[in-house]
Amino acid sequence: MTDDVSKQLIDVLDRRVERRNERRDFFKTAFGAAAVAGAGIGAMSMGSRASAADPTTPTDPDILNFALNLEYLEAQFYSVAVTGVGLSPSMLTGTGTQGAAVGGRKVVFTDPLVAAYAKEIAADEITHVTFLRTALGSSAVAQPAIDIGITPTGAFSSAARAAGLIASAPAGTAQTSVFDPYANDDAFLLGAFIFEDVGVTAYKGAAPLLTKTYIEAAAGILAVEAYHAALVRTALYARGVATPSLRTSADAISNARDSLDGATDLDQGISPTTINGGAASNIVPLDSNGIAFSRTTGQVLNIVYLNNASVAMGGFFPAGVNGNIKTSAAN
Repeated sequence: MTDDVSKQLIDVLDRRVERRNERRDFFKTAFGAAAVAGAGIGAMSMGSRASAADPTTPTDPDILNFALNLEYLEAQFYSVAVTGVGLSPSMLTGTGTQGAAVGGRKVVFTDPLVAAYAKEIAADEITHVTFLRTALGSSAVAQPAIDIGITPTGAFSSAARAAGLIASAPAGTAQTSVFDPYANDDAFLLGAFIFEDVGVTAYKGAAPLLTKTYIEAAAGILAVEAYHAALVRTALYARGVATPSLRTSADAISNARDSLDGATDLDQGISPTTINGGAASNIVPLDSNGIAFSRTTGQVLNIVYLNNASVAMGGFFPAGVNGNIKTSAAN
């Protein structure tokens, strides 16, 4: 990493130092100061879950490592979009097969608000990676291979094609259409929308699997991810006043996610729905009781692998994720 890039990342993070320290204070309370200082979850007692009779029950480190894979993906995407480069190599090591984040470039933002939102989210996601790696200690998984590039058969283009945002080539011919989330402000927001709701549902779905020791810290990350998702959804809806296709494109991405994660209609776009009474927007996706929905780890992997079958790799993780939770659901 060059000195200029390092200074740029430091500048983004330093402007957030006060909030970051407050967040660390909260995590110290939830995990214990020793864990955050570097003792790591692997060195701590796992409690009753680690010694449960059912060996298939995921442990807290299993779940947090699963979350770390997702945080690697988000942090790399936002870091590249904001600064032109990804995470420092020192943040990528760990157990499992380490891979590179391939593709992407800095977005030339024209809207200062979208640029500011992107910088804020990038700083938060980098902090999440740092925190989870520190808390997990020697148990932390390495970053797996990640595809955030711009190619006709890459993850972004494949996701956009599934949503109908770009054309699909006739059967037997090579794909040529490309979705570029780094092209402009609107494309960036649509690219971010692919991830953000998934992260929220992943943390909510994992909540019942965690012990009381870790649930509060996970809830803290869930809250941050929910703020991010609402910010992206709000920006897309607001910009959709002048460009209605942004709203319909976001709705199409939502429908594509729903086609991957099973028969139940879990996802919602940003346009008015019967659930919110046909109101002027649908910024918060929720059920008739006002409760956000959840996804299992298998359903989350269906989406990031871009596959509704039971597989162990694909999409944004071409070689799969690291850790003990790595297979998508059979939907």
